[in-house]
Order: sequence, then structure tokens, then C-alpha cells
Amino acid sequence: MRRWLRHHRYAFLVALRRLLSQPFSSLSNMLVIALTLAIPILAASILLSAQPVARQVAVSPEVTLFLKPDAAAGSTQQVAERVKNEYATEIDSVRIVPRSQAYSDLKRDPNWADALAALPGNPLPDAIVITLKEHANIAQHAATLVQEWKKWDEVDLVQHDSAWVQRLEAILSFVRIGLGLLAAGVALVVLATVFNTVRLQALTQREEIAVARLVGATESFVRLPFLYLGALTGLISGLASIALAVLALTPLNAALARLASSYGTRLALQLPDALSLALAVVVVAILGALSARWSVTRNTRF
Repeated sequence: MRRWLRHHRYAFLVALRRLLSQPFSSLSNMLVIALTLAIPILAASILLSAQPVARQVAVSPEVTLFLKPDAAAGSTQQVAERVKNEYATEIDSVRIVPRSQAYSDLKRDPNWADALAALPGNPLPDAIVITLKEHANIAQHAATLVQEWKKWDEVDLVQHDSAWVQRLEAILSFVRIGLGLLAAGVALVVLATVFNTVRLQALTQREEIAVARLVGATESFVRLPFLYLGALTGLISGLASIALAVLALTPLNAALARLASSYGTRLALQLPDALSLALAVVVVAILGALSARWSVTRNTRF
């Protein structure tokens, strides 16, 4: 066990010395990887910040039933009770908006007051506002209910702006797929960068490796410093990418705060949780080690 620890300690120190012996080259490679990694981190921050907005939109969508103008007296209450009884498990609340109340609200609006004054009477129908419960696929579920309610005799029009909800879900789905492809591209960049770095190191120390083999060094002894080199490159690059993302979020949140305040709301981009970031750094370090192993195996066969 002690021998194994000495072996790994030696390999780690050798890898660290090789990084420090070529600071400009090492920093350049790490900066390329860090900048590349910062992009999906920022994209994940935008996605995570947009998801609560989407959930808030989808939690309580409303459907409005407009009754026919010649509907019998009391039919509004009957339709509301029918909705409550037949769809009790699918709705959250039902609210009746009498035509007189809607007419009074519009008359108080100066944009509509002149137009309504020119009309001989109240043209508005009674309305029933239905708030749906949360559902896994709320847009499709709401569309199904709308088609059912349109068939009722007392109902003249059913209003539900589901198209923009569907567009929002489609945009978020597109962003998730794009983020996955971006992560795959980042993985390729990490592999290619570390592979080339280790390749140059192996070619530079070609004679040293040959001598080590002549005196009985095992393949694991030769490869281990390069594996630590790749892992350290990935680890430091991953930590640097998080720092770059934090720096980038500062001006982005400042601009976003000004935009959100103009709409009377607050919105800020936040990094993914610490566990996800730590896992991402570990994955990058593992990719670096795997790429280093592949490179040293391929370029030290002599």
C-alpha cells in the first residue's frame, strides 16, 4: 500500500512539474477548455432560470367559456355547476363573470368608453373562467377539454391561448437538446486538447521514456504521470470555467435586472447547484485522464 501511494505521489508531482515547466502552453490549453466549458454552464443557467417561469405559467392556465347571447336565464350557473361536477378532478376553480360586470369594467376603461357609448346595449355575453389544475402535459390536456366544452349547447366560444404555452414548451425542449449537443461538443474539445497536449509531452520526453523502459519501468509507471497531467488539466479548467461563468453572470444579471424592472418584475440568472457543478468538474477531469491515456498509449510505441 505504501509503495502504491509513493508511486502515485511521484506521478502527481511529475505531472505538476510538467505543467509548471511550460506555463504559457499549459495556461493556453486550460484557457481554451475553460472558455469552452463556460458556454454550456451559462446556457444551463439560462435554462434553469427559465424553467420556473414555465412552471408558473403552466401551473394555473385559464380557459374562458363565453355563453351564447340568447342563453336562458340561469344557464350560466348551470354550466358552472356542470363543469364543477363533471370535471372536479381536473379543475382548480370556477368563476362566473356576469355580462353586466364585464360591461361596467370596460366602461371604466377610457379606451373602450367611447366605443361602448355608441352601442345601443350591452353586447357582451356571460363568461365562466375555469382554472385548470397542474398536469404533466397541460397544453395538450387543456386543448382536449376545450374541444369537449365547445360541443355544449349553451357555449358560444371557448377561449384558451394554448399556442404560446406550447411554443414555450417547444423552446425549452429545443434548449435542452441544444445544451446536450453543446455538452457533447465540449467533451470533444476537452478530449482533443488534452490529447494534443499529452502527445507533445510524450514526444518531448521520448528519450526519457525509452530509458525508463530499458531499466525495467512498467507501462503503468510510464503512463501514470500523463494521466495525472490530463486530469489536472481538466480539473483546473473546470474550476476556471466556473469562475468565468460567475464573472459573465455579473453584467448579464445587471442588464437583465434593468429589463425586468421595466416590466415590473425581478429576474436573475443563477448557476446550477454546487453538486451539479462539482460533478461536471469531475467528469471533465475523467475525460482529461482518459484522453491522456489514449494519447500516451498511441504516441509512446517505440
